[in-house]
Amino acid sequence: MIQIVPQVRIWLAYRPVDFRKGIDGLIALCRQELASDPSDGSLFVFRNRRGTALRILCFDGHGYWLCIRRFSQGTLRWWPKPQTEALVHSLQAQQLSVLLYNGLPDQASFVSAWRPLLHHQAALDSTVASTSSPR
Repeated sequence: MIQIVPQVRIWLAYRPVDFRKGIDGLIALCRQELASDPSDGSLFVFRNRRGTALRILCFDGHGYWLCIRRFSQGTLRWWPKPQTEALVHSLQAQQLSVLLYNGLPDQASFVSAWRPLLHHQAALDSTVASTSSPR
C-alpha cells in the first residue's frame, strides 16, 4: 500500500491523456507540456478521455511508479475545470483519496492538515520555562 502524506504536492492535469502512454511518455508530458519535473517528489494525476480511469505518476528517489485506477462502473463524477491558462490543478492528499473512490473532493469536508496538540504544547512550554529559569 502506498501512503500519501499531507506534505506531498499533487498535481492534476486538466486535459485528458492518451492512456497508451507509459511511464516514459508521461514523464515527457510532465516535462514538455506541464513544464514540471516529475522527479521532484510530486504526484501527477491524469485521466483518460472517457473518464473511466486515473493514472498517478510519482518518483520515490529510486525509480518511477505508475499507479492505475480503473472504475468498474461509471465515470469520474468530478474533475476540475481550468480557471486560467494553467495546465495543472493542485490537490491535497485527502482530496486525492476521495477522488480515487470516485467521490467529490470539492464537496468533502476535512479536518485541517495541521492543528496544534494542546497537551503537547503545554509540555513544551513547561520544558522551556524550566530550562530558562535562573538557578
